[in-house]
Amino acid sequence: MQVSSLNEVKIYSLSCGKSLPEWLSDRKKRALQKKDVDVRRRIELIQDFEMPTVCTTIKVSKDGQYILATGTYKPRVRCYDTYQLSLKFERCLDSEVVTFETLSDDYSKIVFLHNDRYIEFHSQSGFYYKTRIPKFGRDFSYHYPSCDLYFVGASSEVYRLNLEQGRYLNPLQTDAAENNVCDINSVHGLFATGTVEGRVECWDPRVRSRVGLLDCALSSVTADSEVNSLPTISALKFNGALTMAVGTSTGQVLLYDLRSDKPLLVKDHQYGLPIKSVHFQNSLDLILSADSRIIKMWNKNSGKIFTSLEPEHDINDVCLYPNSGMLLTANETPKMGIYYIPVLGPAPRWCSFLDNLTEELEENPESTVYDDYKFVTRKDLENLGLTHLIGSPFLRAYMHGFFMDIRLYHKVKLMVNPFAYEEYRKDKIRQKIEETRAQRVQLKKLPKVNKELALKLIEEEEEKQRATWKKKVKNLPNILTDDRFKVMFENPDFQVDEESEEFRLLNPLVSKISEKRKKKLRLLEQQEAPQKEEEEELEGRPSDAESSESSDDEKGWVDEVRKQRRLLQQEERARRQERLREDQQTVLRPQFYEIKAGEEFRSFKDSATRQRLRNKTLEDRLKLEAKNGTLSVSDTTVGSKQLTFTLKRSEQQKQQQAAEKMHRQERKALRRPAGHLKSRRKRGRPFP
Repeated sequence: MQVSSLNEVKIYSLSCGKSLPEWLSDRKKRALQKKDVDVRRRIELIQDFEMPTVCTTIKVSKDGQYILATGTYKPRVRCYDTYQLSLKFERCLDSEVVTFETLSDDYSKIVFLHNDRYIEFHSQSGFYYKTRIPKFGRDFSYHYPSCDLYFVGASSEVYRLNLEQGRYLNPLQTDAAENNVCDINSVHGLFATGTVEGRVECWDPRVRSRVGLLDCALSSVTADSEVNSLPTISALKFNGALTMAVGTSTGQVLLYDLRSDKPLLVKDHQYGLPIKSVHFQNSLDLILSADSRIIKMWNKNSGKIFTSLEPEHDINDVCLYPNSGMLLTANETPKMGIYYIPVLGPAPRWCSFLDNLTEELEENPESTVYDDYKFVTRKDLENLGLTHLIGSPFLRAYMHGFFMDIRLYHKVKLMVNPFAYEEYRKDKIRQKIEETRAQRVQLKKLPKVNKELALKLIEEEEEKQRATWKKKVKNLPNILTDDRFKVMFENPDFQVDEESEEFRLLNPLVSKISEKRKKKLRLLEQQEAPQKEEEEELEGRPSDAESSESSDDEKGWVDEVRKQRRLLQQEERARRQERLREDQQTVLRPQFYEIKAGEEFRSFKDSATRQRLRNKTLEDRLKLEAKNGTLSVSDTTVGSKQLTFTLKRSEQQKQQQAAEKMHRQERKALRRPAGHLKSRRKRGRPFP
């Protein structure tokens, strides 16, 4: 049994144990079980729980008593009785199974969908009936109220087969080119199918019409995800009346509420592999999603990882045993996986002893396959002088080499090289010495960037080493050997500028100290150029002259600071005079600006005001317009807000409006006398 832990969640692999080579006879296997403790202690929960080559799908009957699995080669189905912990029956089939479903509570009614378009029905006694669908099928679901089987596949149509009438009904016509998966909600009977275009179409079986459409391909693309192709739907699962999980071919799982077309949560597996299956674990609000490499368990509310499981071989199908913490997997290997996670739930009733067993177990590393045998190549046999054993029972041919008994291998190796242990011991001592040397600061080569800083750090490290020789001091990490500061001595952008004002004020004695380091640097470069060899570190105490110079430097600290300030002021004065001379020599020239079409130029101040207004937020602009009177906000009777904008008129528009107003007044004044004369003519009065 293998025990793994992630996020403090223990996972027990019940199908993992010490493997035995297939070419061993049954007699030798029984002998190994008597001699080897690991083989004798391994847990075989269900006898012969494996397939000849590969297992493709695995499911549990509704009553939980039977486990059914399909695989190759030859294509077959195996049924295991959990109450007897053994194989109940095995039936060979004509072609490989794409998927299957148990229509009854036990194994008495099973429907198989084959990869050659055939649908095969099995009863308790065996094969019952076979029929065919027009296109290759990929998935199917059973609608219990109407006894209809819905088949989806390499076609835009969803084929319906009524088991009560025994005939095909009119298919459902979808908008997709092909359909990959389908599922039926057990609460209200909604039928959903996933398409190759990345959409999910929902149909009502009662009226045979589409009631909803979800574009999952667009919703699965997030800011962190990299999509190289159009995501297609590869997994689909309902939970309750309103929750649906959708898996895509690019490795995302989308959690939907049927009342919204936007996903509640998008979880990325980060592998880019199609999602094989999705399951809900309601007791802990978890979702189990699996691709061919990993099974992830995460919280459906926050998306936080609960734990994950990564088998050695690729995963084809995953089945969660109902109301328990047991997980069954169909892998690309003969042995089917059985995993027990106590946090998810108790052990099933037929293996309740697992609860007591797991409480007493401690974490042990997994034992290597073929521990009692050593794999050697032909070259290894030549070095050991065992080429004459090829073809004998001592060597078993396997792939590009041979298997031999590990005890024989150790004996022969000891005879061929009796001093192997001494060599191993010397290698270990040499490695320890190299590790201690690597921790010390070496003066082999100084970096190309910040050489003086590196030399300063080396001197400080030497002083620390001398201190550690006198008294025990804890060694601290060095910047030169730390990878985090490696760029500081490689990238020229990190070069310390010693001519800057800040550096000169903070390091007033740098000039005298740097002269010593520069001399030392020249000596080191002269030694490195002709020799090109490793040098030993120089040890010793500083001379009296150096100590006296350092004391003089400490006494003249204030004088040096004042001197540096005076030099900085003189340099600033010289730079200011140089800029003044350049300004006097320069000739000012007019600058021309281009105005965009449709805009009116008033002044530079107006353009600057417009630019500042563009940089403001919408809230600030609304407040400004309300203050200027171009915006009015009022409350409506239903409690909402009503905004009224008044458009600003430009000067040209105002002038044009004033001209139109004057023109209307002139026309009115011209029309008034004509009307006055006409009225006088009607009355017969003389003209004035």
